[in-house]
Amino acid sequence: MLSHQQVHKIAHLARLDIDPKEEEKFASQLGDVIKHFRILDELETEEIIPTIRVIELKNITRNDTSQLCTNRDLLMEEAPSREGEFFKVPKILNNNE
Repeated sequence: MLSHQQVHKIAHLARLDIDPKEEEKFASQLGDVIKHFRILDELETEEIIPTIRVIELKNITRNDTSQLCTNRDLLMEEAPSREGEFFKVPKILNNNE
């Protein structure tokens, strides 16, 4: 079990404001977590390849192919904002850049 000072320090680092009653509860819970990690620390893992993620991440994309627009007027009607025959998009750069 962790001491009250250790629990207080952990709570401070986690920016938690806990009262003395909660300190007791957290001391017990954190102690259990540390016991569990000690058990895990005893496992033989030298031949296991380290992983960062449990599930492999990969991008699912479609081919970026150009297509002719057969109905320009319909396309422009769907635009949220337009100026004449052009799409109007929000400004993303300052004049200073």
